[in-house]
Amino acid sequence: MSLAQKARGVAVAFGVFLMPALAHADPQHDRAAVAALDTEYQAAVERNDAEGMARILHPEMILVVGRGDVFTREDLLRSAREQEFVYEQQVEEPGTQTVRLYGDDTAIVTALLWLKGTGPNGPFDRRLWSSDTYVRTPDGWRYAFGQASLSLPPPQ
Repeated sequence: MSLAQKARGVAVAFGVFLMPALAHADPQHDRAAVAALDTEYQAAVERNDAEGMARILHPEMILVVGRGDVFTREDLLRSAREQEFVYEQQVEEPGTQTVRLYGDDTAIVTALLWLKGTGPNGPFDRRLWSSDTYVRTPDGWRYAFGQASLSLPPPQ
């Protein structure tokens, strides 16, 4: 075996050794990436941007809301395409978003959402807590499970 072949072998072995460390970013970077992705998702919902939502949603995503209804990824995308809801606001209240990491591949975002607009039952203006679970996939972080509280009482 030539010296060049040995050097390539050492480089490949070293690269394989480092791959797990390079595959996952540091926790601070992961929290920032998931926080930005969750904010991007809320903005896509507000615009009824089904394509933008689809890029972020995990193929098996479900959302469970406070009244007990369960919505699939396809339900959410259909609703956006049909503009079932027209939002003036679909945003996380400033300062309420928290991202917690659980292992290397799971993150949960909690935030107070403000939703204001018009839907099938008329106008709405409400705030609710949401918990959004993101999982790391080969294609990056994806929103896999969401849970939303019942509407909070109006502020006094």
